[in-house]
Amino acid sequence: MTRQLLCILFLVLGLTACGTADRGSGSTTGRGASPTSPVQPGSRPQYHTVRSGETLYSIARRYGLSVKQLAAWNRLGDGTLIYVNQRLRLSPPGTAVPSPGAPQVAVEAPPRWQWPVSGVVLSRYGESPLTASGIQIGGRVGDPVRAAAAGQVVYSGSGLIGYGELLIIKHSDNWLTAYGYNRARMVSEGEKVSAGQQIALMGEGPMPGGATRRAMLHFEIRRTGQPVDPLSQLPAR
Repeated sequence: MTRQLLCILFLVLGLTACGTADRGSGSTTGRGASPTSPVQPGSRPQYHTVRSGETLYSIARRYGLSVKQLAAWNRLGDGTLIYVNQRLRLSPPGTAVPSPGAPQVAVEAPPRWQWPVSGVVLSRYGESPLTASGIQIGGRVGDPVRAAAAGQVVYSGSGLIGYGELLIIKHSDNWLTAYGYNRARMVSEGEKVSAGQQIALMGEGPMPGGATRRAMLHFEIRRTGQPVDPLSQLPAR
C-alpha cells in the first residue's frame, strides 16, 4: 500500500490540486506532463515548485538526484504524496545549531480528529502490506465518508492504480489525511471542507491477500509526511 502511493505525497503539502501521482521510483508520469531538459551540473536551483504532471521520480531525474534524497531532504516520509505548488528542497537542509536563547519552534498539535466512517476496523496499521501506511474500515458500499477534520482538499482523483477514487485533505502545514477506495468523490481539489462534512461515498477495496474484495475505506493520517497509526489519533469508541 505504501509503495503504491508513491506519487501524490503527504507531506509538506501544496495548497492546490495535484495533477498526478507516482508510486515509487518508477518512470510513470501524469497525463499532460511535458518533457523537461535535465538541469546541468552546477546550475541546480535551491528549490523546485511542483507543477502539474510532475512526479517525485521525474523531478529527481531532472536534477540528477535520487527519489530517496528528495524524500529525505523534504521530510516526505515514504515519498508517497507530492502536490502541485509544493516547494521541494533540492539540497540537504542546513545543519546550523540554533544559538542560545533562540526561540524554539513549537510542535504542532494534531487536529481534533473524528472517525471518517462508522464501520469496524477490518485491518489495523501495519498488519499487512495493504495497511503499511493506514487502516481499513468496513461498512457498506455507498456509506458516507466524512472529513476527519477541517482542511483543504489537495488531491481528488483516481491516478493511483488500486486505490479507486482517492481524496487527500491538508489540515495544516504538518497534518493530512487520505481516503481511498471510494466509489465516488464529492469534493474537488482546492475546496475547503469542515470536520464531519461528507466528502465521498464508500467503495470496495482488497482484503489482505488480495483474493477477496469488500466495502471499505482505506484511511491514513500523516504528520510531516510520515504515516502514523490512525488508531493512536482517532477518539476511542
